[in-house]
Amino acid sequence: MAEVANVYQDALQRVRAIGEDAGVSDEVVEQLLHPKATFCASLPLRMDDGSMRYFKGYRCRYNDVLGPTKGGIRYHPQVTLDEVQALGLWMTIKCALAGLPYGGAKGGIEVQPKELSPMELERLSRAYVRAMADVIGPQIDIPAPDVYTNARIMGWMMDEFEAIKRQRAPAVITGKPVRLGGSVGRDEATGRGAYLCVRELARRLDWEPASKRVAIQGFGNAAYHLARLLEQEGYKIVAVSDSKGGIYSEQGFDIESLWHEKQTSRSMRAVYCEQSVCQLIEHQEISNAELLELDVDLLVPAALENVITVGNANAVKAGHIVEVANGPIDSTAEKVLEQRGVTVVPDVLANAGGVTVSYFEWVQGMSGYPWDLETVRTRLAEYMTRSFDKVWDTAADEGRTLRSAAYVVAMRRIAEAVTAHGDREYFGDQGRKG
Repeated sequence: MAEVANVYQDALQRVRAIGEDAGVSDEVVEQLLHPKATFCASLPLRMDDGSMRYFKGYRCRYNDVLGPTKGGIRYHPQVTLDEVQALGLWMTIKCALAGLPYGGAKGGIEVQPKELSPMELERLSRAYVRAMADVIGPQIDIPAPDVYTNARIMGWMMDEFEAIKRQRAPAVITGKPVRLGGSVGRDEATGRGAYLCVRELARRLDWEPASKRVAIQGFGNAAYHLARLLEQEGYKIVAVSDSKGGIYSEQGFDIESLWHEKQTSRSMRAVYCEQSVCQLIEHQEISNAELLELDVDLLVPAALENVITVGNANAVKAGHIVEVANGPIDSTAEKVLEQRGVTVVPDVLANAGGVTVSYFEWVQGMSGYPWDLETVRTRLAEYMTRSFDKVWDTAADEGRTLRSAAYVVAMRRIAEAVTAHGDREYFGDQGRKG
């Protein structure tokens, strides 16, 4: 298999390539090639056995031309500075595309959270906030959950920030528990947003859901909600996986049964449950790599970045891919898929439901006025449908892929903000007049 590209350099290359024909100035492209500020910290953690360990923590505020920066915090042993900066760049594009008054950011800790006790996890989360307290805030940078972080961790972080600042600040973090100022509908938002993209795609392609087979790599919160909604629509979910491997059944799976088993046994097992009684069903165990190569109609990479590279792109049989993970297809592999006629709904569009409902949560926190679930879902559908329509129409009108169209829409919106401040053309004209 070909060597996986550096995720940040690959992200920058995409911006350069698309920026060349996006109709925006070189100044905008150049701004997107340079993160505004990146913070690194060594986080001390007193372990339960009394020993002291240190973990690397990162926060990148990539671009704030459209507003305060926004982005999740992930806990993973492979978190790196390059990864965090790439994710911050993608968040910048994503927020601009979604029409949110945000720039992009991202953070993370290089840690295997499964090896920590609950109390160690809490102490590490609070240590992260102590290290970053001066660079986050409701009008500066608003974190949220990401890989291996959740509502409880966000609640700890908000509590630590409020203790440091000695004031209530419900809008400093999104993705919190509802009783701590979180928003209803936030837990399902990323998956529901991806489902809305599939729905719009199906409407344009005149799909009959019952005839479509779906494989999903990853079975975390976002993948579960997407699978649940697709199953309700009539799609057949024939394969799912977690970090240890996957399962495949031509007959499809009952998603609620798989999720129940995953939550109780922490394993991916092909079961069908009636209330609390579950039984194994016929299935085939497969690897994550094999899942990507299944003969299905729709493939959903919902785990980590760079899982489809030039080394396996030709083996992908799905005609349509919806990226729920961030950056699951590298730029070289995407060229291969494009040549083969594979349609890719890009991550900056497909997984924007999470940051959109995080925006709703921030608005509720700033105003002190909570919304009901119907309002959240209705407004999410409006945002996602509007974004999908804009990307689809731009792609059709300008002969672009959906990813290229998404980046073009986002970069043109960023360009409008840069121009409003004054760009090279404006200041050059002023100099000549002088």
